[in-house]
Amino acid sequence: MKPISDRIRQSVHDLFQIDQDIQLSRPDVQFGDYATNVAMQITKQVGKSPREIADQLAEALRTDNMFSEVSVAGPGFINLRLSDTVLSANLQGIREQKSEYGTSSAYQGKVVVTEYSDPNPFKVLHAGHLYTSIIGDAISNLIEYAGGIVHRVNFGGDVGMHVAKTMWAIMRRLGGENPSGLDDIPESERSEWMAAAYVEGTNAYEDDEVAKSEIVALNKRVYQLHSDNDHDSDFAKLYWTCRGWSYDYFNAFYDRIGTHFEKYYPESETAPIGLATVREQQANGVYSESDGAVVFVGEPYDLHTRVFINSEGLPTYEAKDVGLSIKKWDDYHFDESVIITGNDITEYMKVVLKSIEQFAPDLARRTKHFTHGNVKLAGGVKMSSRKGNFLRAVDVLDIATDENEKAQGNRDAAPVLGAVKYAFLKNRIGPDIIFDPKESVSVLGNSGPYLQYAHARAASIVEKAGEVNDDTLIATFDDYERALLVKMTEYPEVVSAAVSELSPHLICTYLYELAQAFNRFYEKSHVIGDDREAIRVQLVSAYAGILKSGLTVLGIPAPDKL
Repeated sequence: MKPISDRIRQSVHDLFQIDQDIQLSRPDVQFGDYATNVAMQITKQVGKSPREIADQLAEALRTDNMFSEVSVAGPGFINLRLSDTVLSANLQGIREQKSEYGTSSAYQGKVVVTEYSDPNPFKVLHAGHLYTSIIGDAISNLIEYAGGIVHRVNFGGDVGMHVAKTMWAIMRRLGGENPSGLDDIPESERSEWMAAAYVEGTNAYEDDEVAKSEIVALNKRVYQLHSDNDHDSDFAKLYWTCRGWSYDYFNAFYDRIGTHFEKYYPESETAPIGLATVREQQANGVYSESDGAVVFVGEPYDLHTRVFINSEGLPTYEAKDVGLSIKKWDDYHFDESVIITGNDITEYMKVVLKSIEQFAPDLARRTKHFTHGNVKLAGGVKMSSRKGNFLRAVDVLDIATDENEKAQGNRDAAPVLGAVKYAFLKNRIGPDIIFDPKESVSVLGNSGPYLQYAHARAASIVEKAGEVNDDTLIATFDDYERALLVKMTEYPEVVSAAVSELSPHLICTYLYELAQAFNRFYEKSHVIGDDREAIRVQLVSAYAGILKSGLTVLGIPAPDKL
């Protein structure tokens, strides 16, 4: 797009002696390939009407072999249609650049830490963790596609009241601090067994005052065993074994969806850092005491007040997040830290980051917080993990697998992952999403499997054609060939916008539109054995490469055969 804007800018300078940045847009295909409103931007400087300016510019641009058609519309819009010579060169460029086509330099050389998923050991992964993981992967891929050096990390609560509730129930089930009793739990049942224990402990905490006091005491013991580096007591063995089960369960699930993290940050590691930092900054006036607790008063910043150290002297989630920010900085000295969570902690994070801003403004400035809504099944039912009536992450995949078997007759992982990931990513990050399993696996609509099959079909055509001629072809294009090629040239612009906004849904929208353009082309254009086979196979090959590139950015498999 830059050569086009440069040509227009030069014409503006030659005609009116004005240096003007040129903004290009994509009009409806019937009007052209590009459009500009530069005539309206410079009307005051030139002292003529936008229409007069546009007519002069159009006349000058018609002499340029870059354009096959230049027209003026409305009050002064200039529509431009690229020449076949330029389109041929674009096709050759796409073919030569291969997987590099569309890449951006927006993050070139920048170190970025992406933190997402963030499950708590001793609890089960729910649909929100799946959603965050899929979004986090796609955002991380976008940054890498733009030249960034990405470190994917995960944060989880291996200390805190949820751990104490689970440990309380586990000890009741095992008859006390009896780590040998864990040997009787089959590996395949461990995660469900702990999930049920958490629900049991949560109910007891809410309904039984004696149990509540015991759980509060256990919470302190868990913190203490970390302070003492205790791995030998029966209580410690019980804790460390169950904690290990949780991480094994997390890793197995992440392997299933193709998500991999460089590092886990457990709260037991960040809590001491956060506790010390809050105490230190309390002396500096950042935090203050309130009813025996340490708080950050948010009202002067139009925020709310939150507790960072509770009245028992234990760090809260807030202090642990302070410690995490400092630990990530110490480990990576990042240019940017991207945190991806659910919408429910939006206000919470504002307070945490505002408190950090008071003593580490550069650290706060480098941190971006992206939030998303909840996952709901078709019907709009929201699930809650507190009482155990939640939609598990694995449930989403299993439901999609069942639907794929009904629709396609197989339980293959690739189309299921394509279905779920695309269904989540095609929506703008922020609002709640409705997951429709049947719709997600359809190969007839705007779905991941539709795009996967589109890629497989294109790959099959290229394979059937044999070796693709990479010689430069100065061709003339029919309307369907041209429409497909013009759509392919949009890819770098879409990637640039997606990277700028860290919005994977823009890639989804584009890929669906690209596949539709290919379908229109393929319906009208015989490829193998046609007189135009050489140019058409190049088109199909370039199209397949872009489709695969976009799917890869989204974290979706692009198999050659399905």
